[in-house]
Amino acid sequence: MLTFTLRRLLLAIPTLLAISLVIFLLVDLAPGSPMSEIPLTVPPDVRQRMIEAMGADQPVFVRYVLWLRQFFWVEPAQVINHWFGTDFAAGEQRILSWQSRSPVFTVIGQRLPQTLTVIGTAYLVGILIALPIGIYSAYRQYSVFDQLGTLFAMIGFSVPTFFSGTLFIIIFAVWLGWFPTKYDTMMEVTDWESFLKQLRQMALPVLTLGLANAATISRYMRSSMLENMVQDYVRTARAKGMREKTVVLKHVLRNSLIPVVTVIALGIPSIFGGAIITENLFGVNGIGAALILAIHASDLPMVQTLAFIFAVLIVVFNLIADILYGLLDPRIRYD
Repeated sequence: MLTFTLRRLLLAIPTLLAISLVIFLLVDLAPGSPMSEIPLTVPPDVRQRMIEAMGADQPVFVRYVLWLRQFFWVEPAQVINHWFGTDFAAGEQRILSWQSRSPVFTVIGQRLPQTLTVIGTAYLVGILIALPIGIYSAYRQYSVFDQLGTLFAMIGFSVPTFFSGTLFIIIFAVWLGWFPTKYDTMMEVTDWESFLKQLRQMALPVLTLGLANAATISRYMRSSMLENMVQDYVRTARAKGMREKTVVLKHVLRNSLIPVVTVIALGIPSIFGGAIITENLFGVNGIGAALILAIHASDLPMVQTLAFIFAVLIVVFNLIADILYGLLDPRIRYD
C-alpha cells in the first residue's frame, strides 16, 4: 500500500503540472484583462509602472512560472504588489488602492472556513441520508419505501439547486419565518445562543445541497446493493445460517460500498466548485462566491488559482478512493 501511494503521488506531480499549464493558458489567453479596470484618468507613465509591477508585460511562459511560484513559497513584500499573487477583486476601491490588494491565498483562507462549514456539512448530511435510503430500498425492492426513495431521487436529479433553494426560501423563510433568508458571514459562535443561530442560518443551504447530493448517492448505493445481493457468496452465507442482519450489513454492504466510495470521494471536490450558485443564492461568503466575483472583476490570478485547487482536490481524492478500495475489499492488493 505504501509503495502504491508513493508511486501515485509521484505520478500526480507531472499530472498537476500539465493541468496547471492548461488552466493558466485557458484563462490567461481569454478575452479581458485586469488592465481594463484601470481608470482612463491614470497618467500613461503611472499606468506603465503599474503594468510592470504586476508583471503583465512579461512573456506568457514567464507569467506562468511566476504564477506557479506562489504555490511553493511566498514573499509577502513582493507578492502583495505582484499580479500573479494578488486578488484584484478585494476591497471596495480595488482600482484606486491596487497597492493594498491581498494575496490570493489570503483571500481563499478567509473564505474557505465558510465553504467547509456550510457546504461540507451539506455533503455530510447528504451522505448520511443517502446510505440508509439506498440500503433499505435495495433490501425492500419494489416496496412502498423503495418507490418513495425513487421519487425522492428523481426530484433531486431533476430540480436544480437554484430552483429548490429559492423554493425553500419562499416556504421556510418568507411564509413560515423559521429560517433567515441570508447567511450572516460576520456572526461568531461564542455561546449556545449564537450556536443555535448558526444552525438556523445554515439550515436552508445545507438542506438545498444535502438533498441534491443524497439523490445521487442513494441511487448508486441501491444499484450496488442489488447487484451484490444476488451473488453466490450471499446465498452461501444464508445457507450457513447467518442472521439476515449480518449478511446484509457485514457482507453485502461492505462489497457494495466499493463503487459508492468512488462517487463520494470524487464528489467531495464538487462541494467547492459545484456550490457556486447556492453560495450566491444564500449569501455564503465562500470560495464559490469568490470565483464569481473574480470572473466579474477579470481577476485572472484568483480564477486560475481556484481552478487549479479544484484540480488538486480531484487528484487527491481520487487517490484516497483507490486506497479505500484496499481497506474495503481484502482481494485488492497494491503491493
